[in-house]
Amino acid sequence: MRARINGTEIYFDVDGMGLVPGEDRMVERPVLFLLHGGPGSDHSSFKSNSAALRDTAQLVFVDHRGSGRSAPADPRTYTLDQNIDDLDALREHLGLERISVLGSSYGGMVAQGYAIRYPERVANLILVATAPSFRFMEDARQIVNERGTADQQRVCQWLWEGTFESQEQVYEYYKTMGPLYSTRFDAEKLDKGWPRSIRNFEQLNLGFTTFLKTFDLIEQLPSIKCPTLVLGGAHDWICPPRHSELVAERIPRAHLKIFANSSHAIADDEPEAYLAAVRGFLTYCNKLEIR
Repeated sequence: MRARINGTEIYFDVDGMGLVPGEDRMVERPVLFLLHGGPGSDHSSFKSNSAALRDTAQLVFVDHRGSGRSAPADPRTYTLDQNIDDLDALREHLGLERISVLGSSYGGMVAQGYAIRYPERVANLILVATAPSFRFMEDARQIVNERGTADQQRVCQWLWEGTFESQEQVYEYYKTMGPLYSTRFDAEKLDKGWPRSIRNFEQLNLGFTTFLKTFDLIEQLPSIKCPTLVLGGAHDWICPPRHSELVAERIPRAHLKIFANSSHAIADDEPEAYLAAVRGFLTYCNKLEIR
């Protein structure tokens, strides 16, 4: 499905029922927007690792503007601020008063910003393997310098300097960095799944050379009042767990879970535990809403 909002066309896909039959009435499920990482990735990985959540929520998979199957837009609008406003425009387009939001990695940065800017529109918030400020990059650089191979340090220069020139380079980056992104990295699985994804390397370059070097939401996090679940991977190299800990510390009454056997790809490294944590949180929040 596609929505014309804020001067561009956003791709989204809906999975699962919003109303399910109960014993004597229809029961409303939360509507969960899933925000992908990048910048410049797409929603396709959620279809593999999070679609099972349709038994708990109605899922709305979103490709950020210019990403994935969304239409190309003015590169000057490929910003964190614009992604935040696009999310609210899509919510309004779908006629929803409030939504649940799950943001992973860069999507978690968008989700934090959304909950800060549009607090009355967020029923609850799930932040997965993310960070609240530009400081994650300094930590990630240090980890690669300490733990990375020479090849990993080489391809990371494309990321830090924003110099990806092709899809082939992006693929080489993710294949080389795979063992750091996931404790269960499977090169064959990456090869099979790669054609399903659409990567906008220009967005990736823009993000890592502009707004990701300056954004800082830390001081605004205490304004988030909705129920919040923060998930971090103990071995995450690019959004190290201390950033999840900081987010949970700053958001009032946020619940933090660090996955001991996960890196950045929590949903792939510990899939059962990840789904159980998100399901449990959404079920709890839905009961609060009903009351």
